[in-house]
Amino acid sequence: MDFELPEEVAAFRDTVRKFAAERIRPHSRQWDRDQTLPDELVTELGQLGLMGLLTPEEYGGSKHPEHGYLLNAVVMEELARQDGGVALLVAAHNGLCLSHLNLAGSEEQKKKYLPKLASGEWVGAWGLTEPASGSDAAALETRAVRDGDGWRLTGHKMFITNGARARVYVVMAKTEPEKGPKGISAFIVEREDEGFVVGAKEDKLGIRASDTVPLDLDNVYCGPEDLVGEYNKGYADALRVLERGRIGIGALSLGLARGCLEESIAYANGRIAFGKPIAAQQAIQFMLADMATELEASRLLVWDAARSLDLGEDARQKASIAKLFASEMATRAGLKAIQIHGGYGYTKDMPVERYMRDAKLCEIGEGSSEVQRILIARHLLEAK
Repeated sequence: MDFELPEEVAAFRDTVRKFAAERIRPHSRQWDRDQTLPDELVTELGQLGLMGLLTPEEYGGSKHPEHGYLLNAVVMEELARQDGGVALLVAAHNGLCLSHLNLAGSEEQKKKYLPKLASGEWVGAWGLTEPASGSDAAALETRAVRDGDGWRLTGHKMFITNGARARVYVVMAKTEPEKGPKGISAFIVEREDEGFVVGAKEDKLGIRASDTVPLDLDNVYCGPEDLVGEYNKGYADALRVLERGRIGIGALSLGLARGCLEESIAYANGRIAFGKPIAAQQAIQFMLADMATELEASRLLVWDAARSLDLGEDARQKASIAKLFASEMATRAGLKAIQIHGGYGYTKDMPVERYMRDAKLCEIGEGSSEVQRILIARHLLEAK
């Protein structure tokens, strides 16, 4: 087994690392405070090729499709190392909206939407979660009622990443409620569609630079050309999208944890207590060692899951394991980093307090830790 990154992936990682350090790091605290990201940054992300990482080259996407998910994983880590909000914008755009269109969209839909999304000209969002349906996503209440050849969508979506910035949304709605999960379809909704309203931004604990909003759909018309995938197959496709997205969230967790570790090493070497750097204290060394060990283990899990997807293998179990371990690892790293920084770590003068706040979302979004444990156990038991 080869644990080295392919040369082209490593080279692209280095490019993104430099970009993140120079263009993102100096502003991350302000963006967190303002709860927004500048439009010009999104343009730059598109120019760098980060908004089409999982999109085929023929639609303006990656030139290395054979390494798509691994490439996405290393990019997520580099962006999150400096700002979890920037990383989540890219993750939701690529791993949810574009992923759904890539997996299930028609050729006409791909030609119409993917080039603009992959270039960063447009940002995409994905609408599954609702006020009364989070982990139990199949319990969504948004309805799509027939209107001639098309449908009228009515309902409410909640916690939609990129919702305030997006131009295109893939939205799940019940087309035949009596069929439960087998009666859900996916539709394309554009921002300017009549009856579609984007709500106010949520005031979140972490990942504050990334916008999260509710969406209201009041009799929004979707034509037959707006149906994504097969009729009543939207929920099945959504599960496939989430499987892939979990690897991205695992990789985002790596970046936050690496930030905690690197900032803690620098601080421990420079902070003097009792006449010597606190790095000389065994208690500090043990925390750093635990952080490094868990980070390395998490990276191997995430990369292995990404490689499996790139090879066309069934990666559902690997994705859940990687997401579960990496997300909980990142939160532990955040807590240790604050402890190492002491009182300074509890202030916004140090980035580790932001990393800890950002990390907690990774245990919740795209399937909570509890859901991942259910999925992992179900796979084990069904395999017997």
